[in-house]
Amino acid sequence: MKVHQSIAEVNIHLRAREQDRMLIDQAAELTGANRSQFMMASALKEAKNILLDQTTFYMDSKAFKKVLDWLDAPAKSKQTEGMKRLLAVKTPWKT
Repeated sequence: MKVHQSIAEVNIHLRAREQDRMLIDQAAELTGANRSQFMMASALKEAKNILLDQTTFYMDSKAFKKVLDWLDAPAKSKQTEGMKRLLAVKTPWKT
């Protein structure tokens, strides 16, 4: 598990059952992290997964065909510029 090494700026507090804390401590020790590092890395991993899973689109067959045609068409210059801008933006979890 990769541990981010920057200085923390805010506190996050939570209460847990003793058995849950012991389980977390055991897992943290196995990964070479302390409890806080382990919990933060685990929470960030889950948060990223949830955010990345929000990519489902629901549409009828006509709209779906239109999207497929758009995806198959060559990119226009404005679209290319927009894609370059998007690629240049750092993701929130890498800033």
